[in-house]
Parts: sequence; C-alpha cells; structure tokens
Amino acid sequence: MIEENRRAERLKVRIGDRNYQKLIRIDNPELHQFIARYVELCNPDRVFICADSQEEIQYIREEAIRTGEEIKLAIEGHTAHFDGYHDQARDKEHTKFLLPEGVDLGSDINAMERMGGLKEIHTILKDSMAGHQLYVRFYCLGPVKSDFSLLAVQLTDSSYVAHSEDLLYRPGYEEFVRVGNSARFLKFVHSAGALDSRKTSIQIDKRRVYIDLEDEVVYSVNTQYGGNSIGLKKLAMRPAINRASREGWLTEHMFIMGVHGPQGRITYFAGAYPSLCGKTSTSMLPGERIVGDDIAYLRKKDEVIRAVNPEKGIFGIIQGVNSRDDPILWRVLNSPGEVIFSNVLVTEEKGVYWIGKDGDVPRRGFNHAGRWELGMRDAKGNEISPSHPNARFTVDMKGLENLDSELDNPDGVVIQGIIYGGRDSDTKVPVEESFDWVHGVITMGAALESETTAATLGKEGVRSINPMSNLDFLSIPIGRYIENHLRFGTGLKNPARIFSVNYFLRDSAGKFLNGKNDKAVWLKWMERRAHNELKAIKTPTGLIPRYEDLKALFGAVLTKGYAEEDYIKQFTVRIKENLAKIERVKRFYTTKVADTPPVLFSTLEAQKQRLIELQAKYGDLVSPFKLG
Repeated sequence: MIEENRRAERLKVRIGDRNYQKLIRIDNPELHQFIARYVELCNPDRVFICADSQEEIQYIREEAIRTGEEIKLAIEGHTAHFDGYHDQARDKEHTKFLLPEGVDLGSDINAMERMGGLKEIHTILKDSMAGHQLYVRFYCLGPVKSDFSLLAVQLTDSSYVAHSEDLLYRPGYEEFVRVGNSARFLKFVHSAGALDSRKTSIQIDKRRVYIDLEDEVVYSVNTQYGGNSIGLKKLAMRPAINRASREGWLTEHMFIMGVHGPQGRITYFAGAYPSLCGKTSTSMLPGERIVGDDIAYLRKKDEVIRAVNPEKGIFGIIQGVNSRDDPILWRVLNSPGEVIFSNVLVTEEKGVYWIGKDGDVPRRGFNHAGRWELGMRDAKGNEISPSHPNARFTVDMKGLENLDSELDNPDGVVIQGIIYGGRDSDTKVPVEESFDWVHGVITMGAALESETTAATLGKEGVRSINPMSNLDFLSIPIGRYIENHLRFGTGLKNPARIFSVNYFLRDSAGKFLNGKNDKAVWLKWMERRAHNELKAIKTPTGLIPRYEDLKALFGAVLTKGYAEEDYIKQFTVRIKENLAKIERVKRFYTTKVADTPPVLFSTLEAQKQRLIELQAKYGDLVSPFKLG
C-alpha cells in the first residue's frame, strides 16, 4: 500500500495537475495504479489524459499530423498513414496468450507461460515511450449504459492509434466516471517503440502482442499495424471471449444487419464468414441496413437472442472497393469527412489509389515502401504493388447512408437468423437452413470450412476448418467454445434460425454457379424463412428453397429470370462431396480438439447416414426436384 501511494504521488508529478484532475474524477484506484505503473515503466516524455471533449479529440487529430504519423490529403478530413514495410498484418507468430501453470487452451492456440511472458514484455516495454507522448484513452465497447457493453482503457504512444479508436469506438470517459470503483475494465498497453524517419516502428524483431487473460491486459509493442496495435479491435476479442464464456454470453466474429421484409419489416441477422468469403459485401448490401460489419456481442434476453456491435466504425480492407460493387463505401471514401487510409498509394496531388480502385494506376507516388514508381521491385525482386493487399480504411459508421438507427440501442437488436458463410467450390449449396439449433451449430458453425485462393493466400483450394470463423481469436478451448454455443440455444422461446451460405460454388469447368448479386436473393429467402412464410425442401444436410419461391424472389429483388436449369445446378445434393466433408470435419475434431462434445460426432454420423441412404436411392448427384 505504501508503494502504491508513492506511485500515485509520482504519477501526479509526471502528468501535471490538469491531467491529474481529469483522472481522479474517476473513482477507481485500480485504474489509477494501472496507469501509474505503465507511465513509470514506459517512461513517456509527456502524458495526455483524454476526457473526450471535442477540443481534446481535435488535439489528437492534429498531433497525428504534427508528428508525421498521418499526412493530410486533398479531400477535407482525409489522412493517410503508413506502417513499416514489414509491419503490414497481424503477427500470429508473436501473438500469444500468457497462461498460468496448468492451464491449456489446446494445440491450435498460441500460448506461453504467464510469468515468463510478463517478464519479457515488461523488459521490452521499459523506456519504450521515451521521446513520445502517452495518450490515455477511455472507451465503451458497445452502447453506453448497456448490459452488453465492456469498458476499456487504452494506453498508447501512437496518435494514429488514438485517432483510429476515436472513429471506431464510443467514448468512455464519462462511463468510467459514472461507474467509478465498480468498473470491470479491459486494459490495453501499446507502444510503437523506436521509429524511423517515416514514423514507423523499426524494432520488428521485438514485435510482441501478448494477452494476459488473468488480469485482462493486452500488451502490444514495436508495431503500428492496426490489427496489432488498435487494441480494442480483434485483440479485445480474446479477453471478451474468455469473459463471455464465464458469464454465459457470446463474443462473435459476426456482422449484424437488418434485412427488409414485406410491409416494411426489418429482420436482424448475424453472420460469420472467414476472410474473402463475402462478409463485408453481404453486410453492406444496398437496400439493407447495417448495424456492424465485424464483431458482435450476443446475450439471451427475455427468451430471445439480442446483439450489439461493440464498435461504431469500420477498419476495413480497401482492396477491390469500387463504385460499381461498393457504391455506399465508395461515396464515403470519396467525399469530405473523416477517413484514415493506411498503406494505400498517395499520389503527388495528395490523392489516393488502392488495388482495384476505379481508374488507371498512377505511375508514381508514396506508399508503404517509400517513394514508389510503377514496376518497382523490392530487394528480393518481387514487384511492389501500388497499395499493400492488406491496405485499410478507417471510418465512423455515421457516414454510411445505410446505417441502422438501432446501432446505439442499449438493448441491442433481436437476432432472428445466424448465417455461416464459407468459400466452397464443389460441395455446399448457395443457401441452406439447419433442422434445428444443435444441427446448425454443429454442421454449419463448428464445421465451417473455407478454401484458400491462389491470388492472395498461395496454393488454391486448400480447405481449412474455422469454427464459427473465430479460430484465430479463441481464448478458450475449442470444445468448450462449441459447448457454449450449444448451451446458448437452450431456454429460448424462439431460437434464431441457423443458415449456411456459399457464394463460390462452381461447375465442372470452373465457372461460378452464383451471380455476384445473387446473395441479395438468398438473404430475402432467409428473411422470409425466419418468419415461417415460405416452405422448404428437406435434404440430408438441411432445408433448401423451392424453385418457385426463388423464381419469384429473383424477379422481385433483381428484376431478372431464374431458370430451372440454374436451380438444379445450384441446389443438387452432391453426395460424395458432402461425405468427404464430414470425414474432414471428424478428422479435425478427432486430431486437433481434445474436448470435443460427443454430440458433434453423433450429429455428423446421423447426417452421414442420411446421405448414404439417399445415395443408395438416387446416386451421387440428386436433383432438388427429386426431393421436393
């Protein structure tokens, strides 16, 4: 206690009276001690306690320009940020959980011994902020004054990170003041470390992202890339998943969107898709409403599932965004207003270009490699693209014309459908509904599988299983995670229906069988099914649409015809491929997961037997018309 009091006195001297007065408005000694400890350890030149006034937030925006972490662009409010050439993605190798002795999260989860990890990260953090300003930020993950929401404090010496989080998260200072000593909050410590002349992190060999679940602290050092440094994003998912598991709710890698139905009805869906499987394009479909594009907190309330978006902004991949396919985002990214572009090409006229943008590729400019010219190659002889494939944009969702009015509802929205989408060239039909909650959790969520693409991930067609599209962020064993989902569906008056979608089915010649806009029709079918307004055809793997219903929806939604031939190609049951998938899923859960719930194997076995029985009757390929 004596040392804590001394530390508090030293903190008052270090941060000055004005900052200290803002801090002590929050009646929480644990918070004060946390801040004092890392001020002493990281040793910044200055400390700025932000109480979320407009003047303070504007100060941080201006600091990002003054320090060179961001540069002004030609369009008012737009800025650009560059991460280091070798700091362009999440560092999976050095992102680790710090676990007490005897705790094991499973072989797929990167972890190390807690005390050793804390000693290492504190050694690296020592004096890491010397010469920098430390920004102390307070945020609310979710709507304020909501049972769903988590409070969080971010310590960072990057004005870019602080600025980004202002666009992505709700201000939390007044919530900390209101809750006071009873606050349970997540903690984040980030230092960009030593910087080069471009203000990018240079000690990449000492880049570390460590998650201490016991104290709910995330450490990030010697990195600026948002996925490693914007602590409240995917890094916050780890302790949130752990807390949710203990308390009986879910933290999911899901969008939340409202789909319009008849007579002005809006039905809310949550959807989980691995990368490059259509998650963003689905959540941003023109004519529908978006609540969130990436993360969802789900709770059972009054015998239904409700969800909130812990974010209020988007940190999105910008590659491929164009005026034809992404009209809403395009307008935001090309209009005055606050936008941070990271790792795009900045032209000499202070415009920006990214891979897939409308128009010709500029011949020169500045990007993550420095001064750039068309055809430029790196030291290994690889051509440097104008923007990095993982280049990003950061915007507040208030700029989106399709933003749903329920974003800040403290009670969340009622979820009536959950969608799992993967990239599958030869097995799953474009849209399908599960028989019930358990069948959906097992065969569509836990069995979620996706194929790699040659363009971005190396060898094409490599299939990987990614339970609920959340494998990279799990902080609990996979078996317990699945068990939590199964348990979550019990006691619900009207459980959300569970669907799977697949936009990437191909024919034998490699041609896609889905049109790019067909997802709008699949969504409308799911919306009608959520209200039990359309019948469905039972197959061994789930419930699929009837031809006459899809024909009517294609006409109403896309104003085009829908041929029986296309329906048969898309919704034929592919017996051999489905049986092979079951074996892949069983192998994953037998070899990689120690605590798989037995119901997973029994559910898969029952599906296997249904497929074998249908195969004996009709062969390997079964037209939906034989089942309807």
